Order: sequence, then C-alpha cells, then structure tokens
Amino acid sequence: MEASLAGAIEITTFGLKGFSCADFVEANADIDRWLKRQAGFLSRRIAERGDGTIVDMLLWRSADEAEHAASRIMSETASSKVHAMIDHGTVNWTVAPIHHTIETV
Repeated sequence: MEASLAGAIEITTFGLKGFSCADFVEANADIDRWLKRQAGFLSRRIAERGDGTIVDMLLWRSADEAEHAASRIMSETASSKVHAMIDHGTVNWTVAPIHHTIETV
C-alpha cells in the first residue's frame, strides 16, 4: 500500500509530574475535543508502560496533517492543564508514514 494512502502514526512518550495515568486521561478532555477538529485526525490511544511512561498514539490521514496539527497544539491549547502535568524533559515525539496495515474484520 502506498504510504500516502495508508496514513501516518504519531507516537509521543513522556513521564508525568506526580500524576497518575487516570488523572492525565481525565485532564485530556479539552485536548481530545481539539484533536477531533483537526484535519486528518483519525484516532487516539493513551497507554501506560510498566515503568510509568505514557504512550500517546494518534493515527492521521497523512504525516503532513499530523505535523501541521503538532505545530499548533501548544499555542492553541495553551490553557489546558495537561501541559503542566507532563515532564517536558522526557518527551519523545515522532511522526512516521504507515507502510503496512492489517486489521480484523
């Protein structure tokens, strides 16, 4: 499948500043609303590794749309409390085109 047809995956990992994953998920209501309005946004999953690292995975129609949204999220959601919950020194953010997909029916 051609990468532009398969979409893109955005993965961000980070630690939290003394908050639980449940606290973080609850605080993301405003971010979720913002994401749903972004061109190309398809879905989001938030997970927690055994060491407490948060894994925030988003699926996009294209890498360009993911990168465009990422370039604006901090300024457009500056009042969200989630930003203060994140240990910004631990953030690792990537966007990559998807080259293969398999799903159950």
